[in-house]
Amino acid sequence: MNNKVLIIEDQESIRKFIKLALEKQSFKVIQASSGEEGIEKVISENPQVVVLDIMLPGIDGFKVCEILRKEYPNIGIIMLTALGQDIDKIKGLEFGADDYMVKPFNPLELSARINSIMRRMTLVSDNASNILTSGPFKINLDSKIAYKNDEILSLTPKEFFLLKVFIENINKALSRDKLLDLVWGYNFVGDPKIVDVNVRRLRNKLEDSPSSPCYLETVWGMGYRWKED
Repeated sequence: MNNKVLIIEDQESIRKFIKLALEKQSFKVIQASSGEEGIEKVISENPQVVVLDIMLPGIDGFKVCEILRKEYPNIGIIMLTALGQDIDKIKGLEFGADDYMVKPFNPLELSARINSIMRRMTLVSDNASNILTSGPFKINLDSKIAYKNDEILSLTPKEFFLLKVFIENINKALSRDKLLDLVWGYNFVGDPKIVDVNVRRLRNKLEDSPSSPCYLETVWGMGYRWKED
């Protein structure tokens, strides 16, 4: 199993603190002190998860996230934000982050979130040759690639898992809490708005008219439903 984690953080003390904590949990940790160096390490080291600080010298964390998500759609990204900077959380998710942590944070919680991302990647990979279909959509659980009308969709890991959950529960209304459990894990303690942000982002990639969705519907007062006639 690829258990490599890349830390992109310019403050050496924080970087070393995270490294030591993750190595105690048996992760193989790689470090980078800038966005440019971080992208180079992704290319050379092929980590499964990137822990990415927003405030970096040179290109900032948002730009790094955008680049990584475009070039490496299956990589897991956890962004580190400053306490109280809610706009950073939302912006990070919009750029394609799978999760976020607010500084200061408990390293055991960071480890749990990394494990959650890796576990979901492994669960999908273990379902070799499985194909799910719904209307014009098809998802390959082995390659973790989704298609619409046989054209590849550029989805983040969380978007892929969301689409998988919806297609596995066609015409069923799923609450935000249920989606949090299924996609982020029962121990997720972040902002439930992470569901809405990812659903909106997924809808923009799936629907011809996101404002009038044909497939990914909002169930007012509850959550969301995947519609199939």
